[in-house]
Amino acid sequence: MDIIFPPFPVDVLPDRLHERLAAAAEEEDLLDVAYRVYDSPVGPLLLAATAEGLVKVAFARQDHEAVLAALAQAISPRILRAPGRLDEVARQLDEYFAGERRTFDVALDFRLARGFRLSVLEHLPEIAYGHTESYAQVATAAGSPKAVRAVGTACALNPLPVVVPCHRVVRSDGSYGQYAGGEEAKRVLLTMEAA
Repeated sequence: MDIIFPPFPVDVLPDRLHERLAAAAEEEDLLDVAYRVYDSPVGPLLLAATAEGLVKVAFARQDHEAVLAALAQAISPRILRAPGRLDEVARQLDEYFAGERRTFDVALDFRLARGFRLSVLEHLPEIAYGHTESYAQVATAAGSPKAVRAVGTACALNPLPVVVPCHRVVRSDGSYGQYAGGEEAKRVLLTMEAA
Protein backbone atom coordinates (compact mmCIF):
# COMPACT_ATOMS: atom_id res chain seq x y z
CA MET A 1 0.00 0.00 0.00
CA ASP A 2 1.37 3.40 -1.00
CA ILE A 3 1.19 6.36 1.34
CA ILE A 4 0.10 9.50 -0.45
CA PHE A 5 1.29 12.77 1.07
CA PRO A 6 -0.66 15.97 0.62
CA PRO A 7 0.67 18.27 -2.12
CA PHE A 8 1.41 20.96 0.48
CA PRO A 9 3.36 20.99 3.77
CA VAL A 10 1.60 19.19 6.61
CA ASP A 11 1.92 22.22 8.91
CA VAL A 12 -0.38 24.15 6.54
CA LEU A 13 -3.09 21.52 6.71
CA PRO A 14 -4.70 22.73 9.95
CA ASP A 15 -4.99 26.29 8.59
CA ARG A 16 -6.55 25.08 5.36
CA LEU A 17 -8.96 22.83 7.24
CA HIS A 18 -9.83 25.72 9.53
CA GLU A 19 -10.50 27.97 6.53
CA ARG A 20 -12.80 25.32 5.03
CA LEU A 21 -14.59 24.91 8.36
CA ALA A 22 -15.08 28.68 8.70
CA ALA A 23 -16.37 28.96 5.12
CA ALA A 24 -18.78 26.05 5.62
CA ALA A 25 -20.04 27.47 8.93
CA GLU A 26 -20.64 30.86 7.30
CA GLU A 27 -22.37 29.28 4.30
CA GLU A 28 -24.64 27.14 6.48
CA ASP A 29 -25.45 30.12 8.75
CA LEU A 30 -23.89 28.36 11.73
CA LEU A 31 -21.40 31.11 12.56
CA ASP A 32 -22.88 33.58 15.04
CA VAL A 33 -19.65 35.38 15.96
CA ALA A 34 -16.58 35.56 13.73
CA TYR A 35 -13.31 36.89 15.10
CA ARG A 36 -9.76 37.70 14.17
CA VAL A 37 -6.78 39.38 15.82
CA TYR A 38 -5.60 42.60 14.21
CA ASP A 39 -2.04 43.84 14.85
CA SER A 40 -2.17 47.57 15.56
CA PRO A 41 0.16 50.30 16.86
CA VAL A 42 -1.63 49.96 20.23
CA GLY A 43 -1.12 46.19 20.36
CA PRO A 44 -3.16 43.24 19.13
CA LEU A 45 -6.87 43.97 18.92
CA LEU A 46 -9.47 41.22 19.00
CA LEU A 47 -12.18 42.04 16.46
CA ALA A 48 -15.47 40.16 16.61
CA ALA A 49 -18.52 40.49 14.38
CA THR A 50 -22.01 39.08 14.17
CA ALA A 51 -24.06 39.03 10.99
CA GLU A 52 -25.32 42.49 12.04
CA GLY A 53 -21.86 44.05 12.32
CA LEU A 54 -18.80 44.63 14.48
CA VAL A 55 -19.77 43.72 18.03
CA LYS A 56 -16.48 43.77 19.97
CA VAL A 57 -13.00 45.29 19.85
CA ALA A 58 -10.74 44.24 22.73
CA PHE A 59 -7.18 45.09 23.72
CA ALA A 60 -4.72 42.35 24.69
CA ARG A 61 -4.74 43.55 28.30
CA GLN A 62 -8.45 42.62 28.39
CA ASP A 63 -7.46 38.95 27.81
CA HIS A 64 -8.75 37.86 24.42
CA GLU A 65 -9.63 34.36 25.65
CA ALA A 66 -11.76 35.82 28.45
CA VAL A 67 -13.43 38.19 25.96
CA LEU A 68 -14.30 35.27 23.67
CA ALA A 69 -15.73 33.34 26.62
CA ALA A 70 -17.85 36.37 27.58
CA LEU A 71 -19.09 36.70 23.98
CA ALA A 72 -20.02 33.00 24.01
CA GLN A 73 -22.20 33.62 27.06
CA ALA A 74 -23.65 36.97 25.98
CA ILE A 75 -24.30 36.18 22.31
CA SER A 76 -23.71 32.57 21.29
CA PRO A 77 -21.18 29.75 21.72
CA ARG A 78 -21.01 29.44 17.92
CA ILE A 79 -17.78 31.47 17.68
CA LEU A 80 -15.01 30.77 15.20
CA ARG A 81 -11.87 32.48 13.96
CA ALA A 82 -13.14 33.57 10.54
CA PRO A 83 -11.16 36.64 9.50
CA GLY A 84 -13.00 37.12 6.20
CA ARG A 85 -16.06 38.61 7.89
CA LEU A 86 -13.76 41.27 9.37
CA ASP A 87 -11.71 42.15 6.28
CA GLU A 88 -13.47 45.50 5.79
CA VAL A 89 -12.97 46.45 9.46
CA ALA A 90 -9.28 45.54 9.20
CA ARG A 91 -8.92 47.57 5.99
CA GLN A 92 -10.47 50.63 7.61
CA LEU A 93 -8.28 50.20 10.70
CA ASP A 94 -5.23 50.08 8.39
CA GLU A 95 -6.34 53.38 6.86
CA TYR A 96 -7.05 54.90 10.27
CA PHE A 97 -3.64 54.00 11.68
CA ALA A 98 -1.98 55.26 8.48
CA GLY A 99 -3.68 58.64 9.03
CA GLU A 100 -5.83 58.22 5.91
CA ARG A 101 -9.22 57.70 7.63
CA ARG A 102 -10.95 59.90 10.21
CA THR A 103 -14.26 58.06 10.63
CA PHE A 104 -15.32 54.45 10.31
CA ASP A 105 -18.00 53.27 7.93
CA VAL A 106 -18.74 49.72 9.03
CA ALA A 107 -21.92 48.16 10.38
CA LEU A 108 -21.96 48.12 14.19
CA ASP A 109 -23.83 45.73 16.46
CA PHE A 110 -24.50 47.57 19.75
CA ARG A 111 -26.24 44.64 21.49
CA LEU A 112 -23.66 44.72 24.31
CA ALA A 113 -24.73 48.22 25.42
CA ARG A 114 -28.10 49.45 26.65
CA GLY A 115 -29.80 52.49 28.11
CA PHE A 116 -27.67 55.50 28.95
CA ARG A 117 -24.48 53.64 28.00
CA LEU A 118 -25.85 53.22 24.50
CA SER A 119 -26.73 56.94 24.35
CA VAL A 120 -23.12 57.76 25.23
CA LEU A 121 -21.75 55.37 22.61
CA GLU A 122 -24.03 56.81 19.94
CA HIS A 123 -22.65 60.29 20.69
CA LEU A 124 -18.94 59.37 20.64
CA PRO A 125 -18.54 59.27 16.81
CA GLU A 126 -19.78 62.87 16.76
CA ILE A 127 -16.57 63.95 18.54
CA ALA A 128 -14.44 65.03 15.60
CA TYR A 129 -11.13 63.40 14.78
CA GLY A 130 -8.34 65.32 16.49
CA HIS A 131 -10.70 66.79 19.11
CA THR A 132 -11.75 65.78 22.60
CA GLU A 133 -14.71 66.34 24.90
CA SER A 134 -14.84 66.16 28.66
CA TYR A 135 -16.90 63.56 30.49
CA ALA A 136 -19.23 66.42 31.50
CA GLN A 137 -19.69 67.55 27.89
CA VAL A 138 -20.53 64.00 26.84
CA ALA A 139 -23.00 63.64 29.72
CA THR A 140 -24.79 66.79 28.54
CA ALA A 141 -24.78 65.64 24.91
CA ALA A 142 -26.20 62.25 25.97
CA GLY A 143 -29.08 63.95 27.77
CA SER A 144 -28.04 63.64 31.43
CA PRO A 145 -25.74 66.54 32.43
CA LYS A 146 -25.22 65.20 35.97
CA ALA A 147 -24.28 61.67 34.82
CA VAL A 148 -20.55 62.36 34.53
CA ARG A 149 -19.55 59.15 36.34
CA ALA A 150 -21.96 57.13 34.23
CA VAL A 151 -20.20 58.50 31.13
CA GLY A 152 -16.93 57.23 32.58
CA THR A 153 -18.49 53.80 33.07
CA ALA A 154 -19.95 53.83 29.55
CA CYS A 155 -16.52 54.65 28.10
CA ALA A 156 -14.80 52.02 30.26
CA LEU A 157 -17.29 49.37 29.11
CA ASN A 158 -17.39 50.51 25.47
CA PRO A 159 -17.47 47.24 23.51
CA LEU A 160 -16.06 48.97 20.39
CA PRO A 161 -13.08 51.14 21.41
CA VAL A 162 -11.07 52.84 18.63
CA VAL A 163 -13.97 52.44 16.16
CA VAL A 164 -16.39 54.13 18.59
CA PRO A 165 -13.85 56.68 19.86
CA CYS A 166 -14.12 56.76 23.65
CA HIS A 167 -10.40 57.68 23.65
CA ARG A 168 -11.56 61.21 22.70
CA VAL A 169 -13.21 61.65 26.10
CA VAL A 170 -10.93 63.24 28.69
CA ARG A 171 -11.19 64.80 32.12
CA SER A 172 -12.21 68.45 32.44
CA ASP A 173 -8.58 69.39 33.20
CA GLY A 174 -7.47 67.76 29.92
CA SER A 175 -5.81 64.73 31.54
CA TYR A 176 -6.48 61.38 29.90
CA GLY A 177 -8.43 59.52 32.53
CA GLN A 178 -8.89 55.76 32.35
CA TYR A 179 -8.96 53.72 29.15
CA ALA A 180 -9.60 50.03 28.45
CA GLY A 181 -6.39 49.83 26.41
CA GLY A 182 -4.37 51.62 29.08
CA GLU A 183 -3.15 55.19 29.33
CA GLU A 184 -0.34 54.62 26.81
CA ALA A 185 -2.78 53.39 24.15
CA LYS A 186 -5.00 56.43 24.74
CA ARG A 187 -1.98 58.71 24.45
CA VAL A 188 -0.90 57.05 21.18
CA LEU A 189 -4.37 57.43 19.65
CA LEU A 190 -4.81 61.07 20.71
CA THR A 191 -1.30 62.01 19.64
CA MET A 192 -1.78 60.34 16.26
CA GLU A 193 -5.07 62.16 15.71
CA ALA A 194 -3.64 65.50 16.79
CA ALA A 195 -0.76 65.30 14.31
